[in-house]
Amino acid sequence: MQTTTLSSKGQVIIPKTLRAALRWAPGTQLEVHDTPEGVLLRPAALATKASLPEGLAAIRRRVAYAGPTVSLEDMDDAVLRMAAQAARGDRAAPATKAATRIAAQIPADTATRKRTR
Repeated sequence: MQTTTLSSKGQVIIPKTLRAALRWAPGTQLEVHDTPEGVLLRPAALATKASLPEGLAAIRRRVAYAGPTVSLEDMDDAVLRMAAQAARGDRAAPATKAATRIAAQIPADTATRKRTR
């Protein structure tokens, strides 16, 4: 058992070996509980997690995107359409090696037919 002393400011030093074993780094917030056996220190609970819609809304606010929501299917269709344009040599399409490689693997009618899920 180790002992420590209460300072005039109400502070105590938790021995380094104990801090290391508990993985308590400087800045770790602790809850203080008064129990019949004495004072109990416990790491403070992390903030509650937000729901998925709340989290996504927070991300949208951070990136300041004010455009419409686009579905995954719409994004997939746009990628396929651009890859098909690149495969045809359409100058308006981005001429990247990746787009050309992807387009070569896609049947010619893929960009125009409706996919089912």
